[in-house]
Amino acid sequence: MRWTERQQAMLQAMGLRLWGPAGDDPAASRSPLPLATDVSIAAPPIAAPPMAAVAAPVMLSPERGAVASLDWSALRAAVADCRACRLCETRTQTVFGVGHPQAHWMVVGEAPGEQEDLKGEPFVGAAGRLLDRMLLALGLTRAGGEGADAAHQVYIANTLKCRPPRNRNPEPEELLRCQPFLERQVELIQPRVILAMGRFAVQSLLDSSEPIGRLRGRVHTWRGRPLVVTYHPAYLLRSPADKSRAWADLCLAARAAEAAQR
Repeated sequence: MRWTERQQAMLQAMGLRLWGPAGDDPAASRSPLPLATDVSIAAPPIAAPPMAAVAAPVMLSPERGAVASLDWSALRAAVADCRACRLCETRTQTVFGVGHPQAHWMVVGEAPGEQEDLKGEPFVGAAGRLLDRMLLALGLTRAGGEGADAAHQVYIANTLKCRPPRNRNPEPEELLRCQPFLERQVELIQPRVILAMGRFAVQSLLDSSEPIGRLRGRVHTWRGRPLVVTYHPAYLLRSPADKSRAWADLCLAARAAEAAQR
């Protein structure tokens, strides 16, 4: 397209330089007029950077130093508010523990099941009833309050305070994150003997992957306290032939508790 002389003059007055094939612009040989200084040219809009993906909540392990200074009420509140692992997303409630706060015996189980998750108490249902009968045979109970004789009382807790979905096995990371709570419970109770029931309780306290059958029958030590390994009551319901071995373990724990009291 050819521009008339009048059109070219108007365009140059606006500060616009004409571009085109050589010879199409009679003013091409002249220097273009400078752009008008009073014309503001808006910069093209800059696209905003894409929004970063929202980070998932950071799951923090309970700090041992902080947990180690908690009393019973503060520890219970810390467990109830804990979001250190994904189990907090599926639990109905936490399962803290039950029994006399200075009981001579402490029973440590594995993880809450469906009934424990609903009731908020460890060892309920058929496994809990079997455990209560075994303890009662030794003159022990979990039912007594603070005014009861601590020598005949048991405090019961689990390695995990939340139920794993579908009652699956606890994962190593979950056991690790819950460990400070269990350790503080032991320190507050100061039991004469600890009875570790089941594979995961043994792994958590003794850091051992040895089968229960190889670890039972002798007294171990955990932080200066006697510890006896035995089968979980849920296992005994499936394998009643091992109940006699579990009874022998409880008798061994009774002797260890008596020796620790001297």
